[in-house]
Amino acid sequence: MFAQFVNFLHEGSPASAGIISVAIMLLCGFALTRITKLLKLPNVTAYIITGILIGPYCLNLVPEDVISHTSFLPDIALAFIAFSTGQFFRFNALKGNGMKVLIITVAEACIASVFVFIAVYYILRMDLAFSIVLAALASATAPASTMMTIRQTGAKGDFVNTLLQVVALDDVVGLLAYSIAVSIALASSMSETSSGFDFHNVILPLMMNLACMILGALLGILMKIMIPEKRSKDNKLIISVAILFGFCGVCQILEVSPLLGCMFMATVYVNVTDDDQLFKQLNNFSPPILLLFFVRSGICFDLGALSGSGNSGNASLLMLGIVYFIVRILGKYAGAFIGCFATHKDKLVRNYLGLALIPQAGVAIGLAELGARTLGGEMGSALRTVILASSVLYELIGPACAKLSLSLSHSYDKDAVDEPVMKPEDEDKLIVNLLIERIREIQSEIPEHSPVMVNETANNIRGMHTTQKRFHTNNTNYQ
Repeated sequence: MFAQFVNFLHEGSPASAGIISVAIMLLCGFALTRITKLLKLPNVTAYIITGILIGPYCLNLVPEDVISHTSFLPDIALAFIAFSTGQFFRFNALKGNGMKVLIITVAEACIASVFVFIAVYYILRMDLAFSIVLAALASATAPASTMMTIRQTGAKGDFVNTLLQVVALDDVVGLLAYSIAVSIALASSMSETSSGFDFHNVILPLMMNLACMILGALLGILMKIMIPEKRSKDNKLIISVAILFGFCGVCQILEVSPLLGCMFMATVYVNVTDDDQLFKQLNNFSPPILLLFFVRSGICFDLGALSGSGNSGNASLLMLGIVYFIVRILGKYAGAFIGCFATHKDKLVRNYLGLALIPQAGVAIGLAELGARTLGGEMGSALRTVILASSVLYELIGPACAKLSLSLSHSYDKDAVDEPVMKPEDEDKLIVNLLIERIREIQSEIPEHSPVMVNETANNIRGMHTTQKRFHTNNTNYQ
């Protein structure tokens, strides 16, 4: 019966196979989260494992045509991820903490790249161009899994704020490092064959990324114009998704990552509008897309490729993947510790920030695809295999480490946070303020207000406040 169902998916009409495959990916991804939830593991881990299980090496439920025709998913997922992280780059918030975050980010990204380059080039004796590009990819972190872990736990505080800003800025540093590394790798490869300088391969990628950043900033202003406050929530969501999808299409034509442009788009939008509601809407819209993206990454994992080796060096791909996996973790932790120590960050942030920077998936995989096309041949294939294999492992343990760091830093464990004792008058103020905020929310949803109703509401609040004071006075006298 099961074999007949698999044959139907692979041999049936493309439309039915695509629809059923998407349903299988969504339902299986959700079902496995019920198990990982019992094990207290993040949802991202369940999505990656789901992809491996329904992929060609296990159940083979998803046809290859469906996977090839959903190649746009990484770009769409990267767009939503980048747009969500861009909201944390508020200029007023970065004035006081921006330089510290920049120092921490540069330290953890660069030290991780240096560790990987030393291990791959000097110890494993891999090719110079390959080592430079792989080391640059080590700087990237997966903001999706980190953000989903934070959202799942509801963590807050200085540790979370620093982590979000570092993760968001980390991909900017990673993209810049990748662009520079590719230029150096191409220059070193050309120096071995000729003494010429290829403008198209060295300078043009940097210019294209800069152009996408400018275009993203302009689209952020356009989004502000097209989404005024009076616009309904449904239309706001439609317009924002249309702009993000259109920008992804332009980036696909130009063969550049949409990450930087979408981050700049969100940064410009949030600073000119100070609107948080749009990001909440997109966060509610994006989970199925992110689920499909991570499940597809697990499906595309080529387990058999690890047994091979390329002409980029003497080490096997399996050994290379193990070394890269371990050394990058050490580099991330050491870099985050040094950066936090240099900026005099709190002890909890300094000791545990590195654990939350382990995940690596979407950005690194996307850049690995670009690097594979740029380097070409077996060197490019080896780069893609190592990054994809290690990313799967990072997504299996990375979110769990991120959740552990949030717990150890007391960012969401309520039992570990000392709550201040409230005085009776503070309780009165808190209750009244909550009532006022709730009434304002209700009034904002009503088209027209009655002045009499507002005055009556205010009088009721004053009466409640007076009653609470009498209650506390009588209670004190009774005691």
